[in-house]
Amino acid sequence: MVDSGDRDVRVDTTPRGALARAADLPRGHPVLTRMVTAVIAGLLLFASFPPRALWFLAPVGIAVLILTVRGNGRLRGGFGYGFLAGLAFFLPLLPWTGIYVGPVPWIALSTALSVYVGLFGLLVRLVGRLPGWPLWVASMWSLTEWGRSSFPFGGFPWGRLAFGQADGWYLSYARFGGAPLVSFAVALTGAGLAAAAVWGPGFTRSTTGASPRPNRPRSAPRRLTSWNGIVAAAMLVAIVPLTGVILRTALPGPEDGNRPITVAAIQGSVPRLGLDFNAQRRAVLDNHVHRTEELARAVAAGQAPQPDVVIWPENSSDIDPLRNADAYAEITQAARDIKAPILVGAVLVNDDRTTSNSVIVWTADGGPGERHDKKIIQPFGEYLPYRSFFRHFSEYADRAGYFVPGTGDGVVHAQPASGGAPVAIGVATCYEVAFDRAFEDAVRAGAQILTVPSNNATFGDSEMTYQQLAMSRIRAVEHGRAVIVSVTTGVSAMITADGTIAQQTEQFVPAALVDRLPLRTDKTIASRIGPAPERILCILAAAVAVTAVIRRRATPANPVESPDAAGTLPVE
Repeated sequence: MVDSGDRDVRVDTTPRGALARAADLPRGHPVLTRMVTAVIAGLLLFASFPPRALWFLAPVGIAVLILTVRGNGRLRGGFGYGFLAGLAFFLPLLPWTGIYVGPVPWIALSTALSVYVGLFGLLVRLVGRLPGWPLWVASMWSLTEWGRSSFPFGGFPWGRLAFGQADGWYLSYARFGGAPLVSFAVALTGAGLAAAAVWGPGFTRSTTGASPRPNRPRSAPRRLTSWNGIVAAAMLVAIVPLTGVILRTALPGPEDGNRPITVAAIQGSVPRLGLDFNAQRRAVLDNHVHRTEELARAVAAGQAPQPDVVIWPENSSDIDPLRNADAYAEITQAARDIKAPILVGAVLVNDDRTTSNSVIVWTADGGPGERHDKKIIQPFGEYLPYRSFFRHFSEYADRAGYFVPGTGDGVVHAQPASGGAPVAIGVATCYEVAFDRAFEDAVRAGAQILTVPSNNATFGDSEMTYQQLAMSRIRAVEHGRAVIVSVTTGVSAMITADGTIAQQTEQFVPAALVDRLPLRTDKTIASRIGPAPERILCILAAAVAVTAVIRRRATPANPVESPDAAGTLPVE
């Protein structure tokens, strides 16, 4: 039976486990079966992401995808099945991108991201028969994940395997190689699961055009080779996640660090959700002022500790407080009432009428001080590339922002209310937290504690806020810093340096979180080496892919299949 780009292959019907059956596809409808398993692979990846705590499904999804695309057929077959898996992954993961603007942006973004999963399928088909292929396959995932996190328009890292692992055994890898190493560890485990299925005992198949052959006893050397492969795959599957569990003992405790400070996160909520949430900008600002004043009264009554620093979310003042005297006075009064500096998320209008998404350190005495202008701005949201072109397709084109990226290292300094040296606070505003470089730059510049001010009102009641919260947990472990997440509508949270959520709010209700968190000055291995692990993995993957292309060109068009490294005949 001919697969699209695959050769006529007959497979024995010996019972096997679920993964082995995914590898040994039925003879009747191979194309349809591969399509179904590709969709299953994508859905397993989606199910591994928050708010579900099913992180362990990610390596299973990778394994099913590898078994679906691995083979000797045409590369376009691997791309097609990978692309289908990508759609099954991203379409249910990203519906929040189209909640208020219709399905076109959601479908377009999901389709663009699925191209990279298709490239992964193509590369698996290319390198999936090389000696040591599980390692090379895992590096191919790293390469394609880097690609979609970088291109086009700066990339879109949402959906990296690492961001589904905040509750899992792989979390501690972030401390040693950041999110890229976590993703690689998950992919490597999945490749090991696939290898275990391929190298399973009794797994044989016929060559092209040959008649089916039963499982017949093998010679001792071949049987030994097969079992060596099984043991190697089993060790790979077990060692990678268990090493992550062991490494967790190296994570800092919630109170480990230098001097502690008391931090408050304000969640003022908004009058209504959607793109027009800020039509009542005064109400949004008033909500955050009022909730801060309530906390100030609780502090005065001895019902809450005095905060050293207060964090407001992104867009807590969409009225430019540097141009509007009323907003200026209101924020200043709130800082006086709480007796602490406030990090205010504000939209500032520049002299050229563009806008900046900024976080300003605001004090009771001096007013506005240092600020962080968001450096990584969201295409098709905060700005629209090729606006004149896209306005032909959607009326929302002219509603996209005119924001410009800022510069700087992502650090602002605030003087704690309790005294002492100013605190260096690393800021990654909303979308920025998905990008490795945001907090890498801040920690290198001396950030002692991290914050993620965000506004999720434009994404409604969706899973987006939980996905973003998981990213903040990964960043806490990656850099060994406590992270304060302050969101207009929730979920706001206090996250300790080991990725634990110490406190969190409910969605869509005004709230204030207050916690005592340690400052830290030492750097994790991930903070020190930055993007090096990802670059090494990508260079390795590129070198292996080139080697596989050369080997493929040197191979006859219809070679006779030969046993793979385990001594068993490989799967298509």
